[in-house]
Amino acid sequence: MILAGDVGGTKCSLGLFAKNGPTLRSVFQRRLPTRDYAGFEDLIGDFLEQAAGVNKSADIREIEAAGFGLAGVVVDGSLHAGNLPWVLNGSALARKLHLNKVVLLNDLTATALSLDRLASNDFVILNQGTAEHRASKAVIAAGTGLGEAILFWDGRQYRVAPSEGGQADFTPRTEIEIQLLIHLNKQLPHVSCEEIISGRGFRRIHEFLNPSLRHSSFDATESDAAREITQQGLTECCPICVETLEVWTEAYGAEAGNLALRTLALGGVYVAGGIAPKIVAQLRNGTFLRAFCGKSKFASVLARVPISVVVNEDAPVWGAAYQALSSSDSNS
Repeated sequence: MILAGDVGGTKCSLGLFAKNGPTLRSVFQRRLPTRDYAGFEDLIGDFLEQAAGVNKSADIREIEAAGFGLAGVVVDGSLHAGNLPWVLNGSALARKLHLNKVVLLNDLTATALSLDRLASNDFVILNQGTAEHRASKAVIAAGTGLGEAILFWDGRQYRVAPSEGGQADFTPRTEIEIQLLIHLNKQLPHVSCEEIISGRGFRRIHEFLNPSLRHSSFDATESDAAREITQQGLTECCPICVETLEVWTEAYGAEAGNLALRTLALGGVYVAGGIAPKIVAQLRNGTFLRAFCGKSKFASVLARVPISVVVNEDAPVWGAAYQALSSSDSNS
């Protein structure tokens, strides 16, 4: 049995998987709110209790290995994160779970590792493009934060290089983005891409466009505000929400294009994370692709890059699970 999870600032998706040779089969999965738990061990304990109560085949005594994709940087087996309330260490967690080893990896690395394991219906095509054989690929994912990762061919297989590109400075391209940056510079010590291209970015853009218009969710959490703004934008119930969604989508497409240029991701770009599956219609209306390609003399090159939305939100869980399986097999 393999225990795996996608550990984010808003929610944790956890799963138990049964081994079937080189493949895995999902036995039990749950999503739990991150900030409802004082520690990660408490959250795992609650999950395992639920698993034992619901699925008798989910025998936690048979767990051989565990892997977790985490929203942050993993250095020497410890997590460094800005969006998580806990301090995590792989060795300490392994001792508490009575396992030989727990694999901690960046959540975008986990997503990238899942891509070859997902089914065709786990993707929605934004741009068919023409993939270059064995060229680099890139993953970008907006959710509670903004994550980025690179897949490169090492001569035998694709390997994943994590990145913290979401923490890079936000670079405006249009007049409205320039004014947005000026506006946010007065509020924040550092305006990174993540401050705009993430869940909290929706409210920031909305308040910039019209500070006098408030929605009921603005008195709740950031995720509630993002949900209301995107829903009202998609249904065109609120003109400011429509404009907010357009500005946000354009910024996302531009950053995805920047990532493709920096990594020469001619093998494809994958748009993952918790937000994209909920706004697929918006991503397909042309705004994202125009911003992605809007890079002067390289526009024609970027137009050939395949772009897919990963609509399976459990992709990082599967990537972490297979990484744990690999670790288990190598130790046996």
